[in-house]
Amino acid sequence: MDIALLGGTGDIGEGLALRWAYHTSHSVVVGSRDAERAENKAEEYATELDSRGVDSDIAGAENAAAAARADVVVAAVPAYHLTDTIEAVADELDAGDVLVSPAVGMKRDEDGMHYNRPGAGSVTALAAGAAPDDVAVVGAFHNLAADRLANLDAELDVDTLVVGDDEDAVDTVSALAEGIEGLRAVSAGGIANAAEVEGLTPLLINIAMNNEGMHDVGVKFD
Repeated sequence: MDIALLGGTGDIGEGLALRWAYHTSHSVVVGSRDAERAENKAEEYATELDSRGVDSDIAGAENAAAAARADVVVAAVPAYHLTDTIEAVADELDAGDVLVSPAVGMKRDEDGMHYNRPGAGSVTALAAGAAPDDVAVVGAFHNLAADRLANLDAELDVDTLVVGDDEDAVDTVSALAEGIEGLRAVSAGGIANAAEVEGLTPLLINIAMNNEGMHDVGVKFD
């Protein structure tokens, strides 16, 4: 499968790119608003994988070109750039493509991080509103610690909650998630439940900030 990571030069994009290229045979395209930056990052990731004996299929391209090459497009950008990013690549998305949003809206004050719920109800709902009607939207990967994900020496042993209204798209994203060793996909229902899922991220950040040795804390459901 061909996967594009829009904003794949950032923290969560880096982790997903490395893990998919390391653990699976999927083709990965790192996207950025700047094609040269994307190509440089893709080369950096490929060098890391080569040092581990992995002949990876990873490339870099401007976001729209990356989206045009993919079956699954992950918008690995901050919540405040999400709709603009989706709208910029909308013409390159084909019917049947799957768009994945790991973005979470957050705000910080002296007490810590807090979920910043948008008017649409959730950031995943914002993504669904910006995407073409024939492109299914799935929310996933919100609760993963980026540093842990990008460290290929680190065992994950965590779950990611997946929300979406299209059953086939949810199955596709869940299978992609579980292709990463140590990551389990857990369905949390439809996009109407996305706010509850996204709200876990500031909670985990607050736990990490207030407890020694829990910088890369994740969740696992038993």
